[in-house]
Amino acid sequence: MGASCTALGELVPAVGAAVSAYGVGVLTRAEDEAAGATVRLGQRLLARILQRTGDRTPIGAAVTDLAEAIEDPDAMAAPRLQIKKLLTGDPELAIELSALLPERSPVQATGMRSVAVGGDNPGIASTGDGATNIQGR
Repeated sequence: MGASCTALGELVPAVGAAVSAYGVGVLTRAEDEAAGATVRLGQRLLARILQRTGDRTPIGAAVTDLAEAIEDPDAMAAPRLQIKKLLTGDPELAIELSALLPERSPVQATGMRSVAVGGDNPGIASTGDGATNIQGR
């Protein structure tokens, strides 16, 4: 289940980007040179999923619904749930799809004024408003 949870957070946004770019045509559209890396990744991931499940499954239906309601912020919920069910039930596919995802940096900062340090930091990392930082040597 670990690989499926890790993959889900990266997989679903990529699928959403592909559907957003191409609508329901993403189910059959060939890779487009003008598409961004995330869209192409989403296409590859979705193609691999649909090879395993077919497009007349709950995932295919969820993608179609998403394409029709892409502006709805809740529209990603159905594909996310269907992909989660699939990956939970098919750990081999979860591993296969995880291998297609780009390597993530082990250090990640999120949020306003966040700081991420991926190793030693001999200096100051300060995010406070009006902070005074002094480093002795």
